[in-house]
Amino acid sequence: MKLFFIIRRSFISSLVIILCQQVFAQHQEVAEKPTLWKGKEKVAADSASLLHAFKNGQMHGHFRYFFMATDNRNDLSDYYANAAGGGIKYETAKLYGFQIGVSSFFIFNIWSSDLSKPDPKTNQQNRYELGLFDVANPANKTDIDRLEEFYVKYSWKKFQITFGKQLINTPFINLQDGRMRPTAAGGIYSEIYALKNTRIAGGYLYEISPRSTVKWYGVGASVGVYPQGVNIDGLKSDYKGNLNSNGMALLGVSHKWNENFSIQLHNLYAANIFNSALLQADYSILLENKSKVIAALQYIKQDAVKDGGNKNPAKTYFCKNGKSQSFGIKLGWENKRIQTSVNYNRITAQGRYLMPREWGREPFFTFLPRERNEGLGDVNAFLLKGGYIFPDAGIKLQTGIGYYSLPDVNNYRLNKYGLPSYTQINIDIRHEFAGFLKGMEAQLLFVYKGKCGNVYGNEKYVINKVDVCSWNFMLNYHF
Repeated sequence: MKLFFIIRRSFISSLVIILCQQVFAQHQEVAEKPTLWKGKEKVAADSASLLHAFKNGQMHGHFRYFFMATDNRNDLSDYYANAAGGGIKYETAKLYGFQIGVSSFFIFNIWSSDLSKPDPKTNQQNRYELGLFDVANPANKTDIDRLEEFYVKYSWKKFQITFGKQLINTPFINLQDGRMRPTAAGGIYSEIYALKNTRIAGGYLYEISPRSTVKWYGVGASVGVYPQGVNIDGLKSDYKGNLNSNGMALLGVSHKWNENFSIQLHNLYAANIFNSALLQADYSILLENKSKVIAALQYIKQDAVKDGGNKNPAKTYFCKNGKSQSFGIKLGWENKRIQTSVNYNRITAQGRYLMPREWGREPFFTFLPRERNEGLGDVNAFLLKGGYIFPDAGIKLQTGIGYYSLPDVNNYRLNKYGLPSYTQINIDIRHEFAGFLKGMEAQLLFVYKGKCGNVYGNEKYVINKVDVCSWNFMLNYHF
């Protein structure tokens, strides 16, 4: 009976604001536009009738099932979780260039470990499975629903501006890799394509609803919803609820000089906390056999703004006068079926690379799902990636083998979360169904992380971090 009332409440509340949606967050490159709603698109002609705009709107539906299991060493706790959910998105047709969009979702924990119970040996909390539900309330198993999008959008020729709750993908603010739902942002965001081969995008954000949460937070309050790690002195960070910020400004410019060369510049200014700037150049050489060689260079520079969020060093996020730099390089070869690349990233010892995990995942070439190098300095990361598409079977195989040399776990200045050096292997298999099951997608992701650094016999640096396997199976149905 309780389940019935929860479903009814979620359904009715969504209809009141024009309909509901469920978002599932699946891995996307940060350079791509969000594609969580993959239903067919239809462009309706402008009309003087508001009724016409609503009658000719588009609806997209999505259901998602996610099984995740973490296999730690024999003397440490293992975990599993089963999550299921779904929702609907509705967007009106254009009326003098204006559109209204709304989406919401619901999620249920249908069979899982007790994710609120810490490991008895290390007293560490669950890390991965809890992300399928509500990290702010581990005991919540049924009332997991969120208004995800609610916006007004205006489009005119090669200009578009959106105000309200929305989904965006940038190198710094993005949907993140797969869980049940992504990070969403509230604010004003625009895209301009008026200049030839140039895209300009940017805006102002005043709220964030982090992945794996159900609430909306102000920009400052959103930092610290996830675990906070330690300060540079080794004491537990205490910036949650203590950061003062009026919001963040984003600007991104990308230009394609020709068929072979493009460049992009992105900047994020988080008021009173920090500034992060990225410059990236991509180059490709077409070969005679319809394949191409690809290469890319990336540079990221970060600087603290004022006191980094709080005058008290124990409660700030970015240390006063703090700085960090990152350099990346990618070299690869690909054709219609095969993708290969060798990737390297260096975070200097100048300071930690800091980007709130609540806002998105890092844009490094060496990124692999289920681990991050955020919160670290003095990093040398190497990644070999490969992919193969079986077009007749509708299967895509992706693999990654990486080695990540990190500072010692006791080097608190450069290691925020106590992560030892590690190796990581990812195997990702995806299949798109056809015929009767068209619209359904299946994904199997296996991850192994092996310990390479010294943990000094302290298992808190091991559990859910290294010497661990992660099993993930997902089903998605779009309509």
